This record gives sequence, structure tokens and C-alpha cells, in this order.
Amino acid sequence: MQIITLGINHNTASVQLREQLALGEDEIRATLSSLASAPATFAFAELVILSTCNRTELYAVSSHLTIAELEIFLSETCDVPVNAFRHHVYQYKDMEAARHLFDVVAGLDSLVIGEPQILGQIVRAIELSRGQNMAGPVLNRLFQAAIHAGKRARTETNISRNPASVSSLAASLAERVVHPIAEAQVVVIGAGEMAELAVEALRKRGVQKILIVNRTLDRAHAIADRFGAEVATFENMEDALVSADILISSTGAPQLILTERMIGEAMFTREHRPLVLIDIAVPRDIDPDAANVPHVKLYDIDNLNEKLEGALAERMAEVPQVKSILEEELSEFAEYLKSLEMIPIIADIRQQAESIRQGMLEKTLRRLPDLTEVERARIEAMTQALVKQLLHAPTNRLRAEASCPHAPKYAAVARTLFGLKHEGLCGFSGQACPISTVAD
Repeated sequence: MQIITLGINHNTASVQLREQLALGEDEIRATLSSLASAPATFAFAELVILSTCNRTELYAVSSHLTIAELEIFLSETCDVPVNAFRHHVYQYKDMEAARHLFDVVAGLDSLVIGEPQILGQIVRAIELSRGQNMAGPVLNRLFQAAIHAGKRARTETNISRNPASVSSLAASLAERVVHPIAEAQVVVIGAGEMAELAVEALRKRGVQKILIVNRTLDRAHAIADRFGAEVATFENMEDALVSADILISSTGAPQLILTERMIGEAMFTREHRPLVLIDIAVPRDIDPDAANVPHVKLYDIDNLNEKLEGALAERMAEVPQVKSILEEELSEFAEYLKSLEMIPIIADIRQQAESIRQGMLEKTLRRLPDLTEVERARIEAMTQALVKQLLHAPTNRLRAEASCPHAPKYAAVARTLFGLKHEGLCGFSGQACPISTVAD
């Protein structure tokens, strides 16, 4: 078995390509469910799908799945040709895959270093996989270790001090392009986590007039009541466009919310008053052609790479300490992978011994037909105890050696000494490693 990661993120691809490969929770749930019910389609033993505004990543455990097959799976899932993204993806295996996930969860691979949202997004990704029975012992252990490392990084260092998110960067951008921002009418479309963070960041910058526009009012009221904002539904979108100085959009809609025509019609009634549009959704909410409308400034998520230099410098100074924490946690996970070497061997030794015990017991009992049931039970108990005692020392020794550098050699010697079949190579360290035998 091996761990394989295939991904695309803000460093390797534009927002246009990322939005084509983005998956919502319902899509992820349906994809994992179909795999669980029809495992023969793709040879996944385990799979976790992570999809955020800045990345889509697949974490798979398989005995023989190739990167090319994983690309085909991503292509079929998102209905995007492989050639459209092949040169933009990255791939990792085994401990490098683990190292990448640890960097991601600690915020070292984020658009804004140290941002806190990715931790919750990774927790949600493993929860979705568990819910569809696609997270087994290896990915469960990997994600648990990564989440623990991410929490340590944030509590033991200042990597998330004054945490900046895409939403707060959007607010910072708005503050730079509209003066004074405190007097501006700001419209926030959507009522999810990103929208809530944007409203919070706007309030911190002194914005007084905020209107939250959402498809339904329940969630919008939850945010508005907290921050003293107004609410409206999509039916009032035209009025919102006419009144806004700044509009920040962050919905989970699969299609455009604002078209070029809608924005053009709104601008016709504004008497040349400028409008700043900031689209932080993936897929995008605002038609890119809206940038062609006179007096409109449109920014998308790829424009939000101008971080506050002071905050960035402070967070960058924490990176060495964060990496040290990650190395400690990675070392523990590596020990776990090494231990997988011995688990199937111990199971095979016990199975072999039990087969021999049962064969010898049956032969002996046939020669002693006059034994009572009580006597037969005592003989069987004695043979079980004998086998257990004989295997106790060697199996304990194998467990103890699982984490040593020479574990693969010990595994090979153990299989040879006990006459066990070599079942192929394990991608983790070079020996047989059937995941179905591994207990978490």
C-alpha cells in the first residue's frame, strides 16, 4: 500500500482552472459514496478529498493506483479534461504526502501564511470521508496527526497572530481603494464562513453601513445580528448594486451570481459613481467581463496576494519553529507507518500457527476416540495456551523492532524463518502491507 497525493492550488494554477476543479460538500459526499458502493471502478482503499477556494487535493491509499489513474479520477469527477490540468498539478507519495498535508494544515502552504480557516476545512474533509466509509486506518491516522500538528503550531507559536484570511485581505483591499471606507456602503453577498469573516474584518476597519445579501434570510440574520448589519435576499440584488460602493461576494453557488449585464444596468443609474467588486468565491460569483463596465473595478481571489508586509514578516519569523513542531509530529507518523510492516507478519505467523495447531489436534483426537467432551476441551485449551506461549516472545520482539531503521530487514527475515509467503511490496517501506489487516 502507498499514500498518494494529487493536488492543484493557488501556486500552480489560476482561479479559472481552480474553479473548474472545485467541489462542494454535496459533490464530495456523492463521489465518496459512489466509490464506497462500487470500489472496483477505481482501486482506492481509502480516499479524502480536500477542496477549498485555493486548492483541490486528493489523498488516496491504494496498493497499485497510479498518478495517471488518479488524474483520470479527478478529470471524471470534475468533468475537466486531464490535459487541461496535468501540467498544473503536484504529486507526492508516502512521507512526502504526509509532509505536504502537515504544511497545509499548519498554514504554511496557504495564500496568507498561518491563516486559521484551513484547519477547520481539513477537519471537515476527513469527516466527510469517514461519513462515507472511505477513511480507513492510514488516512484516519494521517489526518489526526496533521490536525494535532496544526493545533500545536497555532498554540505554541505566533504563526496565526493577527490572523489574516482571504476575507480580511478583501477588507484590506477595499480599505485601500475606497476612502474613507468608514462612510462607504458595503454589500456582502453570501452568509457562509468567508462572508462572516469579511463582515468582521470590515467592522474592525470602521465600516458603518453593511448589507448582507443571501438567498435565505436565516443565516444572514445570524451574522447581521452579531455585527449590526442589514439583510436582504437575492430578489433585492438590483437595489443592492445601485446603492453599493463596495461589493464583496462569497457564496458557494456553482454558477455566476452577478453577470456583466446586471452590473451594467445598475451602473447606468449610478451617475458615474464608481463601484468596487471583490469576488472571493471559487467558483467565481461575478462575471469576469464585468471589469469592462465603465467605472467598475473588479478584483478576484488571485488579486488578493498583496499581504500586509508587517504581519507577513511576523508570521514568517515563526516558520522555523512551526517546521520544528511539524518534524516532531511527522517523526511520530513515520513510526506508525513502520509499525505497519510488522502487523501483517504477526497476523500471518499466528494464522500459520493456528492452522498447524488445529491440524495436529484433529489428528490426535482421532486417535483417542474414547475421550470425553471435557477431556477434549482440556486438550484443545492446552494446545492454544502452548501456541500462545511459544509465539509471545517472537511477536513481542517483532512489535518492538517495528520502529527501528532495520524494520524492513527484520520483516524479511521473519517471513523467511517462519516460511511465510512474501506478498509483494508495501509502498511505505518495501514489504507486504495489506491495509485490511491493520487496526487503528
